[in-house]
Amino acid sequence: MGLSCKEAKVKTSENTAIEKTGLPYFNAADFTPDWDTKVHRIPSFSFLNQNGDTITNATYAGKNYVANFFFTICPGICPKLTANMGLLQEAYNHDPDLMLLSHSVMPWNDSVPVLKKYALENDIEDSKWNLVTGPKEAIYDIARNGYFADENFTKTQDPENFIHTENFILVDKEGYIRGVYNGTLELDLERLKRHIKILKEESN
Repeated sequence: MGLSCKEAKVKTSENTAIEKTGLPYFNAADFTPDWDTKVHRIPSFSFLNQNGDTITNATYAGKNYVANFFFTICPGICPKLTANMGLLQEAYNHDPDLMLLSHSVMPWNDSVPVLKKYALENDIEDSKWNLVTGPKEAIYDIARNGYFADENFTKTQDPENFIHTENFILVDKEGYIRGVYNGTLELDLERLKRHIKILKEESN
């Protein structure tokens, strides 16, 4: 399905602005791009990865990274999300400044051993890509209030709703959100790669 004239103009306008001024900041759940203000950072977190190691903000300090949300027994979009994160892992395998972070939204099922098995099955490299689990409340809180990853929550305000999103979120070295992408679409994956390049140039 093609873009409408209005959508095409918005995309063209956004791309032109990015080419001129670099990536915007995203400070609220409506993902309105802001080129002038940076106020929202990913809040402090502490989770366990597939090896049982503690992963915190410090793990990603000074790194650009792509974050997403998944669960290991998801039969729908998660296999595609994991496959596309795998493509990013391959593309940036030798780039120490780019890392990946996947949060399980079903931590009651996705224990450390389950994540380890999933990591092995999907050729996940521990040094590049962390799969994390932890208390449901902590993961859901950072999903909603950190990464703005629960679109339904902004409408329902129901904390019991299950979080399921196809978004890949690009976070810069200072913890600011700099881009949001549909992780199931090849076109958006290529756009993400272009934006990673812009981020790298910005910090040089």
